[in-house]
Amino acid sequence: MNKHQAQAILSPAVQGVIRPVPVDDPAMRLFLFHHAGGSHIVYRDWVKHFPADWEICLLEAPGRGRLHRLPLLPTVGELARSYLRDGADVKPLLDRPFAVFGHSLGAMAAYEFTRLLRAEGLPQPLWLGVSAVRPPHVGPSAVTHRSHLPAPELKAALLEMGGTSREVLDEPQLWELFEPLLRNDFRAAEEWKTELGLPRLDVPLSVFGGDADPAVRTEMLDGWERWTDHWLGRTLFPGRHFYFQDDPRPLIERIVTDIRRVGS
Repeated sequence: MNKHQAQAILSPAVQGVIRPVPVDDPAMRLFLFHHAGGSHIVYRDWVKHFPADWEICLLEAPGRGRLHRLPLLPTVGELARSYLRDGADVKPLLDRPFAVFGHSLGAMAAYEFTRLLRAEGLPQPLWLGVSAVRPPHVGPSAVTHRSHLPAPELKAALLEMGGTSREVLDEPQLWELFEPLLRNDFRAAEEWKTELGLPRLDVPLSVFGGDADPAVRTEMLDGWERWTDHWLGRTLFPGRHFYFQDDPRPLIERIVTDIRRVGS
């Protein structure tokens, strides 16, 4: 995230569900859930790389964009529920085949969102993709907690993970605005846990990550296999937590391949 993107996150100029290129009668809708401290903007440049007959839907979490007047949500469960309510209601968009992908905190929300759809008797996605995230059985005690760190240490942790430029962290006015959002989102991710007795997903699941991610080890990614009846495997890409930042095309190509694999 650079300075321009950071300012856009705080702008009220977008809606809760953003469709940068609306498609008449799309063959597929793909919902993308963003990471902690971020917004839909992380995915804007992805849209042009997907098939032309797919409609890409970028979801915005409360507390940013046009939803900036809504309070930040303290738990992943509340975040997942917000996508069916709170100005980002996706239910009218579930009228055709769809898939779901999330990165980091967004992956947690995507997983909980998929379970929530089933619990509420709503259509299920053809495919779920999660990126750079621990599986549900790896609880809060097994992860590094950063939300409580003093500002200098938190900034250092953000630089280590990647995804946030130094110019954003070093500008006092931007940092003053972003620090509460970042701490809220980090805390939600750190405290995320789910019921271990829940049934396995009956939705095909693909897992992605960076081979040098300091936050999510490869063996954590492999743990997702126990949470689905349709395991499509784990794919590693060169890089750290935001391994797709410089070039998202290899990840996008794999997403499209996996969705087409289950769709056929």
